[in-house]
This record gives sequence, C-alpha cells and structure tokens, in this order.
Amino acid sequence: MSAPRFDHEKLNVSQASIKFIAWATELISKVKGKAAVKDQLDRASTSIPLNIAEGNGKFAIKDRCRFLDFARGSALECAACLDVLVAKKLSDEAAVWSGKQQLFEIVSMLMGLINSLTARIGEEPGDVLVSSRARARARVRA
Repeated sequence: MSAPRFDHEKLNVSQASIKFIAWATELISKVKGKAAVKDQLDRASTSIPLNIAEGNGKFAIKDRCRFLDFARGSALECAACLDVLVAKKLSDEAAVWSGKQQLFEIVSMLMGLINSLTARIGEEPGDVLVSSRARARARVRA
C-alpha cells in the first residue's frame, strides 16, 4: 500500500522545487567560508515548495495565485543568489548552470499555473496579483 499524498505533492512544480532544494543544499555545502548569500539561498529555496503547498491548499483562486506568486518570487531570488555566488567568486558559472536551468523550469511552471488559474476567473494574471497585494497593503494601513 502506498503512502497517502497531499495534493501539492502531485504537482510537477512542487516535485521540481524539492529537487532544487537538494541541488542547492549540495552547492551550499561546497561553498567555503561564511557568506550571507548561502543562508539566503537556503531560505529562498525552502520558501518555494512551502508557498506552493500553502497556495495549493487555498480554495480561493486569488489566494492560490498569491502564494504561487510568492513561490515564483522566491525562485527568482534563488537565481539572483546564484548570480551573487558567481560574482563573489564563491562558485563558478559551470557549477550554478544546472540550478539556473531548474529555476527557469520552476518559474515557467508557476507562471503556467497562475495563468491557468486566472483564466478560470477571467482576469489577467497581473490583475489578480496586484489586487491581492493592494488589498494586503490596505489592510496594513487600516
């Protein structure tokens, strides 16, 4: 009998993000010395599947899209962390190439999900994300 699976575990993008964490953890372990970017890469890579899981658990499409957008942002942040590692000569282009490719696929899948979900409600992806952010800022100001 197979173990029960949560809905987010069935998503290809969730599985890809877990594979990226394994890859990033290995890369981080090879980077010598103390560098803030190592911790940032660890946090941002962890954030991707956590936001995918949380978003996939939301019933409202706008809420789901908001968390998928957070995951997308974390994936882009990971790509920037890899750039910083290269710029600081803590790693080289060849070492980060695989991770950048994985992140490109993750971002593409997340955008596909966001576009698919927003098509259901007849809004543009940016409209859903902007309006969710605007509402959040309005609540903070109130």
